[in-house]
Amino acid sequence: MKRIGKVMFGILFGLLFTAGLALAQEDMPGSKDHPLLTRMPDFYISGYEYKEFDQSDFLNDKGEDIKIEGQKYHIEYEIMEEKKAPSELQILRNYENAIKKIGGSTVYEAPGETWLKVERGGKTTWIYVYAHCDGECYELTIVEKQAMVQEVVADAQSLARDISSTGHASVYGIHFDFNEAIVKPESELTLKEIAKLLKQEPNLKLYVVGHTDNVGEITYNMKLSLARAEAVVKALAEKYGVAQNRLDPYGVGPLVPVASNETEEGRTLNRRVELVKE
Repeated sequence: MKRIGKVMFGILFGLLFTAGLALAQEDMPGSKDHPLLTRMPDFYISGYEYKEFDQSDFLNDKGEDIKIEGQKYHIEYEIMEEKKAPSELQILRNYENAIKKIGGSTVYEAPGETWLKVERGGKTTWIYVYAHCDGECYELTIVEKQAMVQEVVADAQSLARDISSTGHASVYGIHFDFNEAIVKPESELTLKEIAKLLKQEPNLKLYVVGHTDNVGEITYNMKLSLARAEAVVKALAEKYGVAQNRLDPYGVGPLVPVASNETEEGRTLNRRVELVKE
């Protein structure tokens, strides 16, 4: 009987140990992958931290320390038991390639580490990948830095003043989704002011000129800037009754920046629509 009892105890202990091991290899409660990035196969989340606003150290393309502020994620992954771990380099290359496919780039690289950056939807996301334990574990530190958004909408009077004094007026507050040329509903206030300007000055004719930053191919940005200018003209004609013969759309892509494209703030200012007097 004692021997049977020992056998049963051994079986029970083994089952409990196996169940505990399986449970230990599940994702940490409340954790999740970042929306931009999937995980390496056969890994689970062993550590997770999210902060709505925090700061983290990254490296720029010269290997210099920089501080990035914004929404911060820190995710730790470990390989599951009895699964073959990839090499540390394999982990780094997987994430570098994934970021490249969505328009991002590798900023800096060191053994077991890589710093990545991608711009999407008006914000810049910085990613630090740290692979260690001979590929059995790795960590992601991700900070979503929101690009500056121009919230002040110019009114008809200020637009008229700029056009009168300089022949053109820069317009912010006309919004598009990333890589799209459909005017978003939150652009309504700005479009109303442009329509008001044209109503107040019935003889005024305008070139509606679309501008982009210098991220991406120039030929693509030229087409995108024209498509967005055309979308603005269409919205003014269809929703606000502006005669289309008073508006001519043009796109100049990144050719006429008003700020440096070396900073996020500058690139945001360069993504604009301008009204130019004909």
